[in-house]
Amino acid sequence: MKNIHFKKLLPHLFAIIFFMLLSVIYFPKIMEGKKLYQNDNIQWQGMSKEVEDNREKTGEQALWTNSLFGGMPSYLVSMRIENNLTSIFNRMLNLIFLKQIGNVFLLLLGFYIALIIFQVNPWLSVIGAIAYAFSSYFFIVLEAGHVIKVLALGYMPPIIAGVYLAFNKNKILGSLIFGLFFSLQLIANHVQMTYYMFFIIGIYIVFRFVNALKANDFKKFSKPFLAIFIVGILAIGSNAETMLPLYEYSKYSMRGKSELTNNKEDKTEGLDRSYATSWSYGKMETFTLLIPNFKGGSSHGELDKNSETYKVLKSNNVPNTKEIIKQMPLYFGEQPFTSGPVYVGAIICLFFIFGLFVIKGEVKWWLLSATVFSILMAWGKHFMFLTDLFLDYFPMYDKFRAVSSILIIAEFTMPLLAILAIKKVLYGQISKKEFKDALLKSFAILASITLFFAIFSGFFDFNAYGDGRLLANGYPQWLLDAIVKDRENLFRADAFRSFIFILIASAAIWFYMQEKIKKNIFIVILVTLVLLDMWTINKRYLNNDDFVASRNVDIPFNPTTADRQIMSDKDPYFRVLNLSVNTFNDASTSYFHKSVGGYHGAKMKRYQELIEFHISKNNMEVLNMLNTKYFIIGNKKGHEPTAQFNPNALGNVWFVESYKTVKNADEEIQALSDFKAKKEAIIDIRFKDFLNNFEIKKDDDAVINLTKYNLDKLEYEYQIKNSQLAVFSDIYYEKGWNAYVDGKLLPHFRANYVLRAMILPEGKHNLVFKFEPKSHSIGSKVSLVSSSILIILMAFALFKSIKKQNFKL
Repeated sequence: MKNIHFKKLLPHLFAIIFFMLLSVIYFPKIMEGKKLYQNDNIQWQGMSKEVEDNREKTGEQALWTNSLFGGMPSYLVSMRIENNLTSIFNRMLNLIFLKQIGNVFLLLLGFYIALIIFQVNPWLSVIGAIAYAFSSYFFIVLEAGHVIKVLALGYMPPIIAGVYLAFNKNKILGSLIFGLFFSLQLIANHVQMTYYMFFIIGIYIVFRFVNALKANDFKKFSKPFLAIFIVGILAIGSNAETMLPLYEYSKYSMRGKSELTNNKEDKTEGLDRSYATSWSYGKMETFTLLIPNFKGGSSHGELDKNSETYKVLKSNNVPNTKEIIKQMPLYFGEQPFTSGPVYVGAIICLFFIFGLFVIKGEVKWWLLSATVFSILMAWGKHFMFLTDLFLDYFPMYDKFRAVSSILIIAEFTMPLLAILAIKKVLYGQISKKEFKDALLKSFAILASITLFFAIFSGFFDFNAYGDGRLLANGYPQWLLDAIVKDRENLFRADAFRSFIFILIASAAIWFYMQEKIKKNIFIVILVTLVLLDMWTINKRYLNNDDFVASRNVDIPFNPTTADRQIMSDKDPYFRVLNLSVNTFNDASTSYFHKSVGGYHGAKMKRYQELIEFHISKNNMEVLNMLNTKYFIIGNKKGHEPTAQFNPNALGNVWFVESYKTVKNADEEIQALSDFKAKKEAIIDIRFKDFLNNFEIKKDDDAVINLTKYNLDKLEYEYQIKNSQLAVFSDIYYEKGWNAYVDGKLLPHFRANYVLRAMILPEGKHNLVFKFEPKSHSIGSKVSLVSSSILIILMAFALFKSIKKQNFKL
């Protein structure tokens, strides 16, 4: 270390301190003890309450929870990482920083590290880090509570930079940087963001492969590729503890293939086309990358007192006007609704276009190709030729919804190319003539676009698809007219705003090249401009108003009278259907009870289909078989919901008098429309070997009871004279649940589309259901071994680099 000069460390230390300050200053309310109210985080607290309480009580990680959607694996809800040694870096970050402060710091640091690897000087890297980290989408999803998405995006830049380093300078160090940050990203467990990231990496590798073929030097490609591949396997192996069970479950989730044959034209191997493409970015909406309010901003945006809406509300003597204008339907794009636009910054757009003129070679074409690709894919249902191609033929693409989020690719590629272009200017790598031509063209393109929209705004339509619904819901026409006018004003104002930033940034770099201002002054100006541009936009969507007293986050749900009434029931295990909330998109019920509904984007496919075909239609036989003991019914405004007891709930388990076999899933789900759950079981013919022509002999004295409840272990006692067919009100999931009668493993199978069933041998016995997924036990061992190897390799490479003084800071 003595050979590493302290002067080289100073810029990096400054950058880290500066990033800390920015993160803290943006969230002053955190320092006052307040907390950000994030809907997804609140919902997570609801769905994870049973698992978290069990962990606190027993010190163990339960692998199943019954608190939502009848029951599902808990590793989709709340999972403690125990065997991935690289997770220590995540824990360190959580210890050092408070919540959102740490999230923004990670975004800043991640892109900064990437730019240093791309050999950009530290001061310019700070600008790039701000541009990336303060991209509006990141703050919008942070406000919503999509924390794991932000973590995945924070780790993404050094992962990509590691690949670049492996191919260009140091295949060992580069591949290990890739592996470490890839492992950390996988801990965040946002597969969609990781998947999109590999489009960026994949496009780059294609360019490297083509160039290697042209140069007839395949070794130059194969060696770094092999290093990246091996370390990538280690990173995946480090996360096998969670990834193996999740991969196994994915086939059974609503992101897997349905066995139903209805509505075939909309189905894929994963999500239905209509569902996968619901949040598709409009083609014209792409201009939000340059002009934030190009489509009005948010579906619940805030206006000020100078707005037309405020004026007409006041003139019509509408009370609470100041509060009303804080939640206005300003968005008029083609998505169902949105919390805000994807804005990468007018200045970044300028230097991205500039970069297309001054950057040469594969880096430019790689970043341009990835940017265009992300824009086209974000169009989703508005460009179905390409979308269908990927949904039908590209592995795993059909597992993800909200295709608009693929714009995270552009949010990475555009700042990177922009900073590389500025780097060429600062390093004197282009002539003044080339600079002048490139800047004038870039300025002319973007100034023309922004001024055109600003000046000719009156020629555009500012009506939204949902405006008719607003009128139907009681909005007066005069109010809607004012809202439409405000949309136009916001559109025009932001077009002028972007033009101003483009003009000032162009002038700054022009004066620098004319030697009118020094490099340091130019960098300070550019930092200030980028920060001012991005910061002020983000404050529209995440600001002090989003913070509340910590108790409102720490205790997100308070029990109603209905909740307290239900909780007084001493029965440890039954389900509740809450009709006073958005039943299948709300986890508040799961906070107190075992819910028929819940909140999760990857519930079981069959359970989702049961909701669509039966639960949503109030099929009481289906609700009874799910042991729905209580209903919570909403009352008139101002009155608390009430609890209604269901005397027909079938309990935890019952013996049926007969069973009916069906040929396929279509017949199975339709059979639930006309059956008596207490007497009959509907069983798919695929389980005929388990039945083996079993004949049920009636036993009036047969008894079976649940004697002990745990999340992933259910214990029963039963006494029967003859073998009986028992149906359990628990969700069938073959990848982990095992049934033991007096300690002996016996088979069980599926009945009634989603439930467990088994033939119990005669006599008096103990029956235990245990959730024992092999994928988790195997994955845990693989995680420990793989992460150990990865950390050893990282430590060895770091030691060798420092020893040889090749580790450049």
